[in-house]
Amino acid sequence: MLHRMLHVSFLALGALLVMTGLLLVTWIAEGSASPQVAAASAGSGVVAATASAPNDGRAILARVKQATGGARWDAVIGEHRVATLKAGGMQGRLELWIDARGCRFVERYELGPMKGAGAFDGARAWSQDSSGQSRLEEGGERSTANTNEAFRRCLAAWYPERMKASFALAGERDEGSRHFSVVVITPVGGRPYEVWVDAATNLIDREVEKTAADTLTVFYSDYREVDGLRVAFSIRQTNGETKYDQVVEATSVTFDEPVDATRFELPAPPPPDFAMAAGKTVTTVPFDLINNHIYVDVKLDGRGPYRLLCDTGGVNVVTPRLARELGLATEGALQGRGTGEKSEDLALAKVRTLEVGDARLNDQVFYIFDVGSLSDVEGAPVLGLIGYEVFKRFVVSIDYAHRTLRLTVPAAFSYQGQGAVVPFKFNEHVPQVEGTIDGIPGAFDLDTGARDSVTLLAPFAEKHGLASRYHATIEGITGWGLGGASRARVARAGLLTLGPVRVEKPVVELSLQKQGAFVDPYVAGNVGGGVLQRFTVTFDYARQQVIFEPNEQSRLPDVFDRAGMWINRDARGFEVKDVIAKGPAAEVGLAVGDHIVAVDGKPAAEVALPALRARLRTEPVGTAIELRVERKGGATRRVFLKLRDLV
Repeated sequence: MLHRMLHVSFLALGALLVMTGLLLVTWIAEGSASPQVAAASAGSGVVAATASAPNDGRAILARVKQATGGARWDAVIGEHRVATLKAGGMQGRLELWIDARGCRFVERYELGPMKGAGAFDGARAWSQDSSGQSRLEEGGERSTANTNEAFRRCLAAWYPERMKASFALAGERDEGSRHFSVVVITPVGGRPYEVWVDAATNLIDREVEKTAADTLTVFYSDYREVDGLRVAFSIRQTNGETKYDQVVEATSVTFDEPVDATRFELPAPPPPDFAMAAGKTVTTVPFDLINNHIYVDVKLDGRGPYRLLCDTGGVNVVTPRLARELGLATEGALQGRGTGEKSEDLALAKVRTLEVGDARLNDQVFYIFDVGSLSDVEGAPVLGLIGYEVFKRFVVSIDYAHRTLRLTVPAAFSYQGQGAVVPFKFNEHVPQVEGTIDGIPGAFDLDTGARDSVTLLAPFAEKHGLASRYHATIEGITGWGLGGASRARVARAGLLTLGPVRVEKPVVELSLQKQGAFVDPYVAGNVGGGVLQRFTVTFDYARQQVIFEPNEQSRLPDVFDRAGMWINRDARGFEVKDVIAKGPAAEVGLAVGDHIVAVDGKPAAEVALPALRARLRTEPVGTAIELRVERKGGATRRVFLKLRDLV
């Protein structure tokens, strides 16, 4: 399964860049903030940071202030920092401006072929990508994370009139001969994070914060005096996989430069880097639907066509093999992850032209990643994917019933139909809508890169006791993406709503993942092709809206695999990777490691995996499928797999 490809737990720059902007440049300067800043500042239910309270850690933070400049901080209005950025074997540049009293900041970076920015303008957080395209950062964890970042940027631990927080002393810690006092700070509207203070120096040694997918630790060192203030010139961030650590080393730090308010404003759209051939405003291209995934032919640098997967929130990706064929110059070894629990190296390259039908995009950054390893999972060659970069530039309509993709220049698009128009926010690259599952509200990502109907993420499912509520006893591998297999409990819900859109009795998967994309506590669920193919779905990223028009499939019942097993392609046919307890496959004795070498008397090598999966899912209950199965050692036997509903 290709669930959520790279766009969810894509940690190529960790959260240090959060795909756009740096997190933590000094211990008080980090990330991009949110509209909650003003509300948090006005809050009245939290004790101010300077108030007297025993054993809550604020005395320790006061010692930090004294050790790093004392009253000199009271006069600070802002900071300008230039630094080198090191990540994934590459070295680049970062520049940061902070308006501390206005809680505004912007950072711009360059790393290999990537460049971008992240900022908070006093009311909204925004980001900018390599092509100059900008978006507001509002979905997923961004609101909570941005509140924390704003709190640190405006020195609110020392100046509580700027933002409120609660404080707690977490105790003392020893590492070798070093001793630390640990304070937990929870900004109003934010999340808790630990500040480790070196008892010998009263300097911040590190901060530890649990994010949607990781626990991030940021280490501070090389403190130097600048204009009467002592600040860290070296910052290293890690999520525990040290090969992907990121390091920021300051080359210059200055305080109290005049504030240029225009630096913090959402940038105007860049000059178009896309066009339609011959002055057209619309192009329509066919696509193949394989395992509920959309595959479309594209040209890269004038060559092809190559069939790539189309994923609403995915970044541009090609396999190393295709990159070599295209002669792309690659850089770096960053961190990439999907729904599985493994990380993989990921390089970067520039592609001069990307063509989809009559639409053409210029100078696109592509990530070089071995998605080709998923070919055995898909039962079809996987050469790469396209997604956000195309969707951001065009209005994209996916007509599942007729298997066509229509791209329209935004200025030429005006919707006059009767479909449901649903607003969305961006969860990084992914469109995210407000909805409910059986009356429980939550934020749902819309993901054409997922084959299933609805995956309810592990924290959401656990919080609401959904396994018990749905009597979810069926458990097994339900997806296979970057990082490996994903497991879930499977059940049938009563009603999914996405804004005004209603989907009756969808099959839901309650994720059991411990790492990766599906441990995000800020997202309720991931809505995939099983639901989306019931509609013609139009994604209008420029206006941040998605339009649902029901098709004939909207009246059909949702179904789950009726065989009770997960199979992938292998040299002998199909390998059984998982068997659901007491399901049809288990009842005829199939086991993990078995090889299916014939189906209904036909050699398995001549049977397409997507076609067989479709049979196992959609053929009527009671259908018997003859399988010839080979076990380790070469012994074969014939079984008759009788399909039945499991949920």
